[in-house]
Amino acid sequence: MGCAEISQLTTLHRTRIAPSPTGALHLGNARTFLVNWALARQNGWEILLRIEDLDGPRIKRGAAEQAIDLLGWLGIDWDVGPIYQSDDLSPYQQAMSRLATAGDAFVCKCTRREIEAASRSAPHGEDHELRYHGTCRPAAATSVAAEEVDLASSGWRLRAPEGEQAFVDQFAGPQSIDVNATVGDFQVWTKGGLPSYQLAVVVDDARQRIDRVIRGDDLLGSTPRQVVLYERLGLAPTPEYWHLPLVRGEDGRRLAKRHGDTRLAQYRSQGVGPERVIGLLAAWSGMGGSCPMTAKEFAAAFRLGDLPHNDVVFRASDDAWLLTK
Repeated sequence: MGCAEISQLTTLHRTRIAPSPTGALHLGNARTFLVNWALARQNGWEILLRIEDLDGPRIKRGAAEQAIDLLGWLGIDWDVGPIYQSDDLSPYQQAMSRLATAGDAFVCKCTRREIEAASRSAPHGEDHELRYHGTCRPAAATSVAAEEVDLASSGWRLRAPEGEQAFVDQFAGPQSIDVNATVGDFQVWTKGGLPSYQLAVVVDDARQRIDRVIRGDDLLGSTPRQVVLYERLGLAPTPEYWHLPLVRGEDGRRLAKRHGDTRLAQYRSQGVGPERVIGLLAAWSGMGGSCPMTAKEFAAAFRLGDLPHNDVVFRASDDAWLLTK
């Protein structure tokens, strides 16, 4: 479905399910997507499926197709899509040019190693995000002529505002984060000629009329950056956000290979049915003990108020329950 068709749709609210084909879907991804889907079906929101495939070398061959297949296997459907970000880069290029010509962004030639060397603090969070110390930042906002905006080989950063950005998360509650103090001027365009996650998601959510965003709370810190981009690009209104707790291993770290093979594809290959997977996700979502159920049964019974505010811990007993015949 093209952009013209998207803009003609007139549903009241719209959310998106947006897997990134940088790896296989695991139980943690599935829980967030299932809750997102259930909330949409309960409230009559339209669902758009977006494949966020702009992460260059990290994209895994066949991962997008597998994600789409596994969502269907679980019983999660959608109303629009799939739409692939990589199919059309022009909306991101136009947005980046607007930021540069307005003086809101500047070229940054620093490497990650140089930024790390300049940083006095440890990386932020599990994604090792470093605070940028303004090495390339001009003393004053500087407009760049449109014909001089290099999007082929230059990296660009947005001038971060001073002070805290406040917003209300519909699940996590009121938030106040100082972008400048936490990450500084953040990347909006890469040297590889692609938009950063922050810019791409804002451009897409705005043009695809996404006004309900449900995602993991590892992205809670990204929200104020995205709100700033909405403001700088003159896009309104910003979506309402729900940031949900993550699934972690018993060591407290975000679910990953070190905690065993929690990929949905692996469980399916071992004969585990979708009803059993959803039963475990239901137990993790405040719906009592593990009991096999369909996605539709999950949507009928799920209540956001019962969803625990603490992270979920994936245990060996969960794996054993899934594999019980």
